[in-house]
Amino acid sequence: MKKSHLLLIICLVIACQRVPLTGRKQFIMVDSNELLALSAGQYREELNRSQVISSGSNYQMIQRVGNRLRVSMENYLNRNGYSDRIKGFQWEFNLIDKKDVNATCLPGGKVVFYTGILPYTQNESGIATVMGHEIAHAIAAHGAERLSEALLANGLMESGQILINAYSPEKKRQANLLLLQAVGIGYRYGLALPHSRAHESEADHLGLIFMAMAGYDPQQAVVFWQRMASDGGQKPPEFMSTHPSDERRVRDLQREMPEAMKYYVAPKPDPISLHHEDDSEQIMAADTNDIDIVQRVPKAKTKNRNRSKKPTTSAKNQQKKVSSQTLDKKRKQGTSTKKPK
Repeated sequence: MKKSHLLLIICLVIACQRVPLTGRKQFIMVDSNELLALSAGQYREELNRSQVISSGSNYQMIQRVGNRLRVSMENYLNRNGYSDRIKGFQWEFNLIDKKDVNATCLPGGKVVFYTGILPYTQNESGIATVMGHEIAHAIAAHGAERLSEALLANGLMESGQILINAYSPEKKRQANLLLLQAVGIGYRYGLALPHSRAHESEADHLGLIFMAMAGYDPQQAVVFWQRMASDGGQKPPEFMSTHPSDERRVRDLQREMPEAMKYYVAPKPDPISLHHEDDSEQIMAADTNDIDIVQRVPKAKTKNRNRSKKPTTSAKNQQKKVSSQTLDKKRKQGTSTKKPK
């Protein structure tokens, strides 16, 4: 066996991995460090040539959803032996002012949201649907997998050309054309596009579970894709597209919903401390849309008021008391000055 063939077999064995949650085997022959460096450079270029939004409610929402997803997803991966999937990741969540109805997450956790998709997401659950999907691409290493497949296809092309070189010039030209057509069309429609759609469906699946882990209702993902499907617009046939149709996505998500709901726990509202003006009493209320606060009269204040009260007497009682004292005094004086008979 040739040394090159042996190295190829070793590479194939080492590169076979399994995607978290789905368990799908994948072939990766790309160095992860090189891919992270490449994606970081592309990310910086995108930010440098774009108008990045760094304040406001939409920016804060992107940060809040992104970090909530990151924490829950990293906890799951670390607990289940998939920590290598996020090795070298340096998460960033940026919002760019651009009309594109799109978002992306490059390898290494570099997330970009475009303002054009916000009218479709509408709320935090919609943001979590899209961001969970994009983060899933990075966790599942779909970019590295597609690049590996492209390298493999190029290797097959080069091998074919080596064999063709033995032909006569006329046959060589015809063989090259056939090779380009066979590998080009075959790779695109037989491997690249089907795998791209498979990756998108897998990202939908993982993203559904990631948003559930983060405490976002996964059923809102169906609502989001129904909004996207109702948007209309002419779209290519599914077999010619890199993405599954909106209708298929909705059906797949509905089928996967029972699994996602196992991970969903609605977040408990954090208590808010509300203080009276004089800080004499603390009232606890839930952070919900409907808050009924019952204000109570502080007992301590009531006691203080009782202590400060003094007994009062009416003016008539005071006058009677004075009059009786005067009469008693006169009687005593009269008794002392009277002479005995």
